Amino acid sequence: MTITGNEVAVDNQMRHAEKRNQSQVNRLLEGAASTAEVISLATGSVAIGSIARAFGIARRFTSGLGVATLDENLDHLGDATGAALSRVEKNLDGQRVRIDEIERRLNSNEFLEGIKAATLQAQRTKDKKRLERMALILANGVAENDLEPESLDDMMRAAVELKERDIVALDFICSRQSKILADAGKWPEHWYDNVRKDWQASGFEQSIADQKAGSDDPGLKSSLSRLAAFGFIIAVPPVKTQNSPGKEPYALLREGKRFYERLQEISAGSDGTK
Repeated sequence: MTITGNEVAVDNQMRHAEKRNQSQVNRLLEGAASTAEVISLATGSVAIGSIARAFGIARRFTSGLGVATLDENLDHLGDATGAALSRVEKNLDGQRVRIDEIERRLNSNEFLEGIKAATLQAQRTKDKKRLERMALILANGVAENDLEPESLDDMMRAAVELKERDIVALDFICSRQSKILADAGKWPEHWYDNVRKDWQASGFEQSIADQKAGSDDPGLKSSLSRLAAFGFIIAVPPVKTQNSPGKEPYALLREGKRFYERLQEISAGSDGTK
């Protein structure tokens, strides 16, 4: 961009240019319905059309700015989301969900807000696994018809910031405590006691170490701290005895279970299973 004119004119041009850059993603995400329609008709896939409208346009925008890394990220994120949503379409069709209902979910403002959140978070990582986490969160949100924007935004941030070892730790906690969490609603007074007993019985620290998550962070405490910071688990005061200082266990929270479920791979079958 060439800036000319007096000082006021220069200031105005720079301000307007900055405003255009900030709003570019929003405008592009909302402005290519015809492209999506053409691709949808050509492929017979509602999902592919929606991805064309969103990630395809955002990709062109970043490519035009010469942001190579972000462009590659959006390529991978868009491809992963498109593939996951195509599997969701098959599963929903297998459950006899109407095509117009699938299209409504994919064309909803909530889904577009999720795309925007993913686009912004894609600038923060080069890790393909983390990009694929965001793709699964979006696709499973469509499958569950649950695309609440604030929750999606939090999940996208967690998908980028959590390390692989953190996800392994959450997996282990979910596998042990899902029933305990379900029972907490019926018997809240026993919730923490049940968590303490299971934590001790599970040999948690050794079990996680044996799984060798491959994270560059060997500290289990830091994984638990990160999961707790996102509100996925909560520290439970240990029962201290004279002979043992007690270890601090952690209880699974509903948001942690929900987040982990959104990271699950989507079956390519059409029998309604995931």
